[in-house]
Amino acid sequence: MAIRRKWADRTILSEINVTPLVDVALVLLIVFMLTAPLLQQGLPVNLPEAAAPALKRTKKDVILTIQDNGKIYIGDDKADIPIDEIEGRLAAMYSKKQQKDLFIKADSDLRYGTIIRIMSIAKKAGIDRIGMITQPEKGEKSS
Repeated sequence: MAIRRKWADRTILSEINVTPLVDVALVLLIVFMLTAPLLQQGLPVNLPEAAAPALKRTKKDVILTIQDNGKIYIGDDKADIPIDEIEGRLAAMYSKKQQKDLFIKADSDLRYGTIIRIMSIAKKAGIDRIGMITQPEKGEKSS
């Protein structure tokens, strides 16, 4: 009779056990919280602040980065480019593109003349529009 009693006590559990679901959700939340700051692209640059509206950008946009030490990078390439090679590289990149837009991300400590020189080289390479990337001013909401 003891055997029959054990089988009689076992019933089908009709409730959903949400504990594993909550565990997985919390692990995913922690993973996303840890990886989100690492997703920021680009090279470190001290951008100037400006109260200008944000430009619409896409993932295909080319960003030319100029650091305070004068090193120049195109896109996410970690190798710096000498200033005399920029025109050739930009001309090659934009030769088959219809929309010839370039975004410059320059350090705020750079001299004005350096930025103007780079913009002039970009124009010679066939770029139609040049945008400057800045930080929003402190106290303003970024949209």
